[in-house]
Amino acid sequence: MTYRVGYFVGSLSSTSINRRLSKALISLAPDDLEFSEIGIGDLPLYSPDFDQDYPAEARALKDAIRQSDAVLFVTPEYNRSIPGALKNAIDWASRPYGHNSFDHIPAAVIGASIGSLGTALAQQSLRAVLSFCNARQMTAPEAYIQFDPDDYDDDGTVRDEGTEEFLRGFMGEFREHIQRVLTVLPRP
Repeated sequence: MTYRVGYFVGSLSSTSINRRLSKALISLAPDDLEFSEIGIGDLPLYSPDFDQDYPAEARALKDAIRQSDAVLFVTPEYNRSIPGALKNAIDWASRPYGHNSFDHIPAAVIGASIGSLGTALAQQSLRAVLSFCNARQMTAPEAYIQFDPDDYDDDGTVRDEGTEEFLRGFMGEFREHIQRVLTVLPRP
């Protein structure tokens, strides 16, 4: 069976190290995971005023999540939390009340930073939000990646053996997490 994974890159930057990390993760993932990026850059700011009539960008976001068996968040850390664009996307996807796109979806969180703590604080913040959204999060292994540009090629190739092994293991665990969650809570 192939599992469809929608992935979010929390940074809007064209030179995002987390986009490079997402390419590496995809290249190291088990063959039965199929990936598609869920874009967040074109979303207007969320307001409950839209709850009766969502704009096309927000409907496309919710449709992309609906078509996914699981979601992967690859996020930077901005001011010790998640980027505003990512939080905005989560707000759109989890609204209006009673139409939460993240309910029971298998999810994993990872991120990279040039700092020695990786994205530890952003991930904790994101995990709190996803808990409220009732996403079924993979809790281990945690992955706070200190990004070294010499370890990654632009195409997703990982040059450092230890990093490659860790990321491959993370993605293998994510695949097992997806299977376990969907066995108990199949997606509609």
